Amino acid sequence: MRRVLILLAALLAPLLVALPAQAAVQRVQFTSGSTYLIVEFLDDDLVHFELANGTSPGTGAPLFTTPQIAKKDYTGPTSFNQSGNTLTTAAMKVEVTPGTLCVKVSDPTRQLYEACPRNLGQAWKGLSLTKGQIQNAYGLGEQFFMGGSADGDWVGRTRTPGGQYGNAMAYDTDNGPVGNAQIPVLFAVGAGNLNYGLLLDQVYKQEWNLTGDPWTVDTWGDQLRWYTMTGADLPDLRKDYLELTGRPPVPPKKALGLWVSEFGYDNWAEIDNRLTGLRTAKFPVDGFVLDLPWFGGVTAGSDNTRMGSLSWDTSDFPNPSAAISDYQANKGIGLMTIEESYIGRNLPEHSDMATRGYLNRAGCATCLPAYLTTNDWWGRGGMIDWTQDAAGDYWHTTKRKPLIDQGVQGHWLDLGEPEMYDAGDWTAGVLPGKHAHADYHNVYNLKWAESIARGYAGGTTKRPFLLARSGAAGMQRHGVAMWSADIGSKLTALAQQQNVQMHMSMSGIDYFGSDIGGFRREMLDSDLNELYTQWLANGAWFEVPVRPHTENLCNCAQTSPDKIGHVASNLANLRQRYELTPYYYSLAHRANRTGEPLVPPLVYHYQNDPNVREMGSEKLIGRDLLVGVVAGKNERKRNMYLPAGTWFDYRTGEKLTSTGQWFNDRPLWVGGEFRLPAFARAGAIIPKMFVDDKTMNVLGKRTDATTRDELVARVYADPAASNFTLYEDDGATTAYQGGAVRTTQLGQQLSGSAATVTVAASSGTYTGAPAARRNVVELVTDTQASAVTLNGTPLTQHANKAAFDAAASGWYNAGGNLVVAKSATVSVTTAKTFVFTLGQAPVSMTFSCANGTTTPGQSVYAVGSVPQLGSWSVASAVKLSPTAYPTWTGTIGKLPPNTPVEWKCVKRQEAGFPDTADQWQPGANSAFTTPATGSGGTTTGAF
Repeated sequence: MRRVLILLAALLAPLLVALPAQAAVQRVQFTSGSTYLIVEFLDDDLVHFELANGTSPGTGAPLFTTPQIAKKDYTGPTSFNQSGNTLTTAAMKVEVTPGTLCVKVSDPTRQLYEACPRNLGQAWKGLSLTKGQIQNAYGLGEQFFMGGSADGDWVGRTRTPGGQYGNAMAYDTDNGPVGNAQIPVLFAVGAGNLNYGLLLDQVYKQEWNLTGDPWTVDTWGDQLRWYTMTGADLPDLRKDYLELTGRPPVPPKKALGLWVSEFGYDNWAEIDNRLTGLRTAKFPVDGFVLDLPWFGGVTAGSDNTRMGSLSWDTSDFPNPSAAISDYQANKGIGLMTIEESYIGRNLPEHSDMATRGYLNRAGCATCLPAYLTTNDWWGRGGMIDWTQDAAGDYWHTTKRKPLIDQGVQGHWLDLGEPEMYDAGDWTAGVLPGKHAHADYHNVYNLKWAESIARGYAGGTTKRPFLLARSGAAGMQRHGVAMWSADIGSKLTALAQQQNVQMHMSMSGIDYFGSDIGGFRREMLDSDLNELYTQWLANGAWFEVPVRPHTENLCNCAQTSPDKIGHVASNLANLRQRYELTPYYYSLAHRANRTGEPLVPPLVYHYQNDPNVREMGSEKLIGRDLLVGVVAGKNERKRNMYLPAGTWFDYRTGEKLTSTGQWFNDRPLWVGGEFRLPAFARAGAIIPKMFVDDKTMNVLGKRTDATTRDELVARVYADPAASNFTLYEDDGATTAYQGGAVRTTQLGQQLSGSAATVTVAASSGTYTGAPAARRNVVELVTDTQASAVTLNGTPLTQHANKAAFDAAASGWYNAGGNLVVAKSATVSVTTAKTFVFTLGQAPVSMTFSCANGTTTPGQSVYAVGSVPQLGSWSVASAVKLSPTAYPTWTGTIGKLPPNTPVEWKCVKRQEAGFPDTADQWQPGANSAFTTPATGSGGTTTGAF
C-alpha cells in the first residue's frame, strides 16, 4: 500500500506545480516506477522531451542537447496551462498517460501522434509513433534506394543505418558507393495541413520503420530526447527546425558556380590545361578542386604516407602562393583542397598531435593513439579527435589557416563518416561521461566542420566554404555543402540522387550535390556522353556547387564539360546557371535570414496537392521556378505536372494554365540543346546577370576586362501584385552579417493592358557596390507591347535586338512572348517604374510546304533560323498540317518583329523528337522579313 501511495504521489506531483505569472520555459516531470518523462516547452509550437529509466535530472535546468542543436535561449511559450496530465500552449497540447508515460501531441485541436516507450530497459530502445491521419513523411537525411526513381517519401520505407554505428558510405549495384548520413528530423504531413516536425536529438545510430502503424524508431543511449514542432504548414515547420539547429550562412558567391574536379590533378600544368580548354570553349568556371596529389598523395599500407601533412607538394605544385594569387587575380578561379582526419604515423604532425593528446586513443584516456591499419589505402596512422575543441582549434591554426592565408577558398572534408576507425577507441566525447566510438561516430563530421567554422570566425573575415561527405543535424550552420560520396556512373544513380536531394532539402541541407557524371565510371552501363549531359543539366539546376568529378588516376578520363558530353548543351546549361546567379544568391540570403530552402520539393509549397506528395522528379528553385528531372536512356521528351495556376515555359515563354494537371510530351531538346523542362510561375520576378562568351565567373569577371553590372529582371506578368527582393553583397566576406548588404525590391502587376514593373530605390551598400547602373526588364506576357514608359517618360522603341543592344536605353518586342526594356545608367537610389502598354498582336507567318508526300509516322515540319522555328534544330521544328495534302501549312506566332528569317521544309518522324530529318527541302533556304506586328502573310517552300 505504501508503494502505491508513493507512486500515486509521483503521478500527481505535476498537478501541484504552481503556474508561472509570465512567459518562461516550462518544464514538467512525470514518473512511473523507475521511468521519468520531462516535458520542456520552449515556445508555443516547440516542445522538448526526455524519457528514460533511472535518475531524473529534474526540472531546474534545461534538458541536455547534443551538438546538433544551435539555439538554447528560447524564452518559453507566450501562454501555458496545466490541467492534470494535459499541458497546453497557444499552438500545441501534450497529454501524458499515467503509468505508460505515452505522450499524445496535438496542434492543439487535432492529434498529431502518440509516442510510447519501446524497450526502455534495453540498450536498443526507442519509441512507437502512431501514424494516425498522417499520409506522407520527409527528411531523415541521406539514404539511397534501389530502383532508380527520383520519387518517393518515407511512408512505407525503413530508414536504416549505413553501417555498424550509423553514418557510412554504403554500396549497392544501382547507385555505387553512396552516402548514408543520419539527419534525424522527420516532417509528417496529412490532409488539410495536418503536419508536424520531429527531431530525435540522439547521436547514436537509428532505425526508423515507417512501414506500418505505429511507426517505430530505435536507437542506443541512456535517454531518449526528441523535439516536436507544430505549425501552419511545411514552410513554418522547416523554419522552426532551422531556428533550432541553425540556419546556413551565405556561402561565398563563387560557390554557386562551376568547380571542376577529378582524382586527381597531378600538378599545376594539368589544371592550366583544363582551364585553357574551358576558356577557349567560352565556358564560365569558378574553381578547381584538388584531390590527394596536392599534398603529395598517399602510400597504401605504410606509416610513411603523406596523409595528414596538409601542406603543398612543392615538387609538383611549386610556389603555391604565387600560383593561387595568379588564379584569383588574373584567371578568375579559386581552389578547394581536400583534407581528411587521418595522419600518417611517421609524420611530424602525428607526433605533435599525439603529444598534445589530440588524437583518438586506443581504448582509454591515458592510452597511446589508436593505430589504424585496416582499409589502409591511404596508409597507416592516427585520427584527429574533433570532439576536443582544442584539437580542432590547434589543427586549424597550424595547418589550415596557412592555406586560407595563401588564398585557398574551400575545404573538401572527405571520409568524415568516419570511414576508417578503431571500434574500441576513446575520445573526449560529446556526451557527459561517454567516450566510446558509438558515442561520437555520427557527429564526427559535424564537430570537424564546427572546428573550421570556429576557426574562420576567430581568424578571418572570409566566409567558410566546406564540402563534406557526411554530417548530422545542424551541419548546415557551419557553411557546409554535402555531396553523395563515390556515386556510380549510372542513370539509376542520377535518378535516385534526386530523391535523396528531396529529403536532404527537408533535412535542412540546402547545398547538396554529387560527383557529376559519377565517380565510379567502371559501373557505367549506358552511353557516357548522354549520362554526363543529363547529369550536368540536372546539376546546373539543383546542385551547389556544380562539380563534375571522377577517378582519373589513369589520366584517361574527362570531367571538364568542354571535353565530354554534348558540349553545346553543357555550355547552354552552365550559362543559364550563371545567368541565374543573382536569383540563387538572393535565395541564399533568404535561407540565411529566414530558413527558406533553395531547392525545395513541390510538396513544400503545395502540400495539399496529392499529386506532388511523393514527387522528387520535379523540383522548385525558390518559390517561382519549377524544373523537371531527366535521368534515362534516349530521353527526348517527358511529361510535366504543373500545380494549379498559370505557368510560363522558361525557355519559350509559352503560357500554360493548369488546373493541377499533366502536360505531356514536353521536348527535352530545344534549339539543338538538351534542356530540362522548366517553368516560371505567373508573377515570378527572377533577377539575372548578363552572361555571354566573355563571362569568366559568377563575380562578373570578363575576358575583355569590361564591367556588365546591369540589374536584369525577368518578370512574368500577372494581375496579382508580386515582389522579389534582390540581395547583393561583396560575395566573399562576412561583412553581410554586420549589415553590409544592398537590397532592391522588384515588383510587378498587370492591370488591363498595362504591366507595371518597379525597381525600388536600393537600400544599404557594401564594398564595391555600384552607385549607378542600367536596369533591364525582360517582361514575359502573351502579347506584344505598343509603348513603354520609364517614370512617365516614353522610351524609344527599337526595331530589333541589334538596334536595342546598340542603344543606351529603350525597348523592343523580342518575340516569344517577350518584351525587353532598359534604362540608361541611373543612380541605384532612384526608383524606377516601367509601364508596358500591351495588347499589340504578336507577329505571325503562315508557312506552306508543297509536294510533302509522307509515309505513316512521318510529317512535314518547318525549321529555321529563329527559336520559334527551332534555331535549325530538327528536333525543335514546328509540325505543319496537311490542309491540302500533299501541301502542308501552319501559322506560327510569337515571331521576333522586323527580323530576317530563313527556313526550310523538312520531313521528320513524328515520334520522339528526332535530331535528323528524313528529307530536307532542296535548294536555297526560303526567306522573309517579319513585320512589326500582326500577320506577315504566307511564306512558301517545297520538296
